[in-house]
Amino acid sequence: MRSRIAQLLIIAVALSACGGRLITKQYEYEEELYLALDGTATLNVDASVPALVALRGADLNPSPRARFERERIRAFYAGPGVTVTALSSSRRHGRRFVHVSMDVTDVRALQRLAPFAWSHYRFAREGDVYEFKQLVGAPAAGNAGDVGWDGSELIAFRIHVPSKIAYHNAPSHRTERGNIVEWEQPLADRLRGTPVEIDVQMQTQSILARTLLLFGASIVAALATLAAALWWIARRGRGAPESRQPAAGSRQL
Repeated sequence: MRSRIAQLLIIAVALSACGGRLITKQYEYEEELYLALDGTATLNVDASVPALVALRGADLNPSPRARFERERIRAFYAGPGVTVTALSSSRRHGRRFVHVSMDVTDVRALQRLAPFAWSHYRFAREGDVYEFKQLVGAPAAGNAGDVGWDGSELIAFRIHVPSKIAYHNAPSHRTERGNIVEWEQPLADRLRGTPVEIDVQMQTQSILARTLLLFGASIVAALATLAAALWWIARRGRGAPESRQPAAGSRQL
């Protein structure tokens, strides 16, 4: 029994020493797009500084000891139609990571900005659905040097779809929480320029509008039922025979 406990402790220590890489996926670059049916969006980017240098050609120092260049990163992402709303940093696996959140006025115009110029975006109505397409092409081929990548690193693109999904081509063939679709790729493939093809078709009514419509219909149905019940009770009351009271002074036989 003691030997088994000791073995479990050794395994736990080994996993901890590996930084949890055997348990959690190690993403070096992530784009998370919250799309609206009018083409506006909120876009979050979580990426290591070395990944930004190697993939997007950012003029940043990839050293983990370098200071966080907040204003330079803000200027890198800001541009026409894009407003940086949040910017922070953290450290993982001996590398600095940046976290950027942006409001986007037109997702189709993102490709005009340097951080997203590797993608071609398309968003339009096609018959009875809206279709979003993103083709991610070759990276900027910057040089981040030796930053400790071991080949297990991943990149990911996630789309939060605003309405019911009619079709998507995600390799996993599944959605998360009903409306999130993800495309993963090994970092090594992204560095080689292997394209990522994203295609999502969605219904023309947003999930929020659909929910509000169903909620409103439920309220109307409940009120109609209540009104019918009150009308029925009132009608029964009017139709009930009136009780007759004996006249004053009359005798009971």
